[in-house]
Amino acid sequence: MKNKIVLIGCGNVGMAYAYSLINQKTFVKELILIDKNIDKASGEALDLNHCTQFANSKIKVKVGEYYECDDADIIVITAGANQKVGETRKDLINKNSVIFKSIVDNISKTNFKGIYLVATNPLDVMTYLTFKYSKSTSNRVIGSGTTLDTARLRFLLSEKVKINSNNIEAYVIGEHGDSEFVAWSNATIGLKKINEFLSQNELDDIEEEVRNSAYEIIEKKGATAYGIGICLTSITNAILEDQNTILSVSSYDKENDIYISTPAIVNRNGIQEKLFIPLNKEEQQKLAHSVNIIKDEIDKIREIEK
Repeated sequence: MKNKIVLIGCGNVGMAYAYSLINQKTFVKELILIDKNIDKASGEALDLNHCTQFANSKIKVKVGEYYECDDADIIVITAGANQKVGETRKDLINKNSVIFKSIVDNISKTNFKGIYLVATNPLDVMTYLTFKYSKSTSNRVIGSGTTLDTARLRFLLSEKVKINSNNIEAYVIGEHGDSEFVAWSNATIGLKKINEFLSQNELDDIEEEVRNSAYEIIEKKGATAYGIGICLTSITNAILEDQNTILSVSSYDKENDIYISTPAIVNRNGIQEKLFIPLNKEEQQKLAHSVNIIKDEIDKIREIEK
């Protein structure tokens, strides 16, 4: 185990992830940057190496090529077209499916046996395509899913009720997109149900804010980066440290042949186990709606590829 990461894509998200890795305590020893813009990747590697004296983790950063995937533990894919103002995550599907086919084809020429971690939108579809193109086992392909959406949810709840977010158990599940929803029926603060703290109207407002957070950030600053960067670091740590941490990542749903976010146990094996939480009737309908949306988008890709 070399604790080696290959990062494909040196844009906003990729570099937020790389910077987060260096600033947190991690098991990562080596970080390889791959980007079609080699000069940019070289500059990023220099910049990151220059700050390691003061960093929490002493990670060797360098620019590499696809052969570096041979002995990597995790390949993190953040490459792809950016989501523009007014665009939904699904608007990116045709652009990014072509990019991903090329990336995974290059990885497949190596002896990579590790875990794929995907953060490119539309997230669930891109993670599914990585699984299909790579012919990897499903547990070794993970999407960042609704980890950031869940972090946003817990932040907003914490601000509202004035209780540390570490004491809040609430998950955003479903599509990482407009059909995502909060499983309020299972949400707790401490051991108390969430509705003992907030009214349904307050919960609805928070859920809507979570759903629109990415659009608001993109409108104001052009892109989201820091939040997903640190979420990717958390998933990386869960894998390398064999943490058995429960995260709302995008994982394979065999019944529907899609990737979708539900709580899952993440460790050195990747997805150790999906946790199927009980949902009320309304939540079951919302999950079915998310499933159908992801299925439809995957079907569009299949039609294009015929």
